[in-house]
Amino acid sequence: MKEKLLGMTLQELKQAAADCGLKPFVGAQLADWLYAKRATGWDRMVNISKAAREALAAKYDLGISAPAGSAVSTDGTKKYLFEVHPIKGDRPTDGEEAGTAEDREFIEAVMIPEEDRKTLCVSSQAGCRMGCKFCMTGRHGFHGQLDAADILNQFLSIDEAQGLTNAVFMGMGEPLDNYDAVSRAIDVITAPWGFAWSPKRVTVSTIGVLPVLKRFLDGQRCHLAVSLHNPFPEERLSLMPVQKAWDIREVIGLIGQYDFSGQRRVSFEYTMFAGFNDDKRHADALIRLLRGLECRVNLIRFHQIPDFPYTCASDAVMEAFRDRLNNHQILCTIRSSRGEDILAACGMLAGQHGSQ
Repeated sequence: MKEKLLGMTLQELKQAAADCGLKPFVGAQLADWLYAKRATGWDRMVNISKAAREALAAKYDLGISAPAGSAVSTDGTKKYLFEVHPIKGDRPTDGEEAGTAEDREFIEAVMIPEEDRKTLCVSSQAGCRMGCKFCMTGRHGFHGQLDAADILNQFLSIDEAQGLTNAVFMGMGEPLDNYDAVSRAIDVITAPWGFAWSPKRVTVSTIGVLPVLKRFLDGQRCHLAVSLHNPFPEERLSLMPVQKAWDIREVIGLIGQYDFSGQRRVSFEYTMFAGFNDDKRHADALIRLLRGLECRVNLIRFHQIPDFPYTCASDAVMEAFRDRLNNHQILCTIRSSRGEDILAACGMLAGQHGSQ
């Protein structure tokens, strides 16, 4: 398979041009077309000569492909299905080749429209290996790592590509389990030669992969969202196997070493399960766990999935939980649920739903 240009840095694009016998400025033109102008085909790059484009196309693939399908929710949320050929290894290194045509998998990205925002929920893996029992993606299993091109293609190939305002790495996969590719994609998104977005327009979600979390906190300025879901370690472990490897208390201890009092934010995601994590005991434990940390708690409505014993807490219970945290100076909100009717809501992505 040809090497993909999408995901390359400005310097790498200049080198790619040079490898084809072209001047380095052609690499700068490629960056402008790929990232600033969001060109989806060679023919769009009109200020690059036809001969130069042919030389590049003989050696490289743009790395851009159209969605395989889409579905639109009654609330305007739009889910896109993408065919990918993920890297089957543990953690890909730069330059490692993607899978073959036989390694075909499908991933999903979700565009969430609001009054003044269009947020893209991005996938970083085909499936997920974290095994959270309440998540359809985790039940789908792990099928490989996306490269930076697969991640960035979700931005470039949707109908709303030109109007996106924000991105959340909350789709399929654990972003910090594929950090090299995720970090490279973020670098492109935030670089002046790339999408030129402020890092504050990007949020990266994690269940708390401690060995990589420090790299992220030191190396990126994006917002952080941590999937918490239960303040008691034993109860959290019953739903999230990762708790055994990386205790949420250690995760919060590390986060507490960083300054989130400015524009950069940290939030904690808390899915509400009726009778499991929604009472005063849990609220008070959460208050103790987060005391002194500049943060926000987002309460998430649970969307029922097959063969799982819990249902969502009632609105009244969620509101009481929210109010108790707010009364103890822990900023807490209830997140609006979007796209449930097309299986696009939080925890429902499984990469197996075609166009509707």
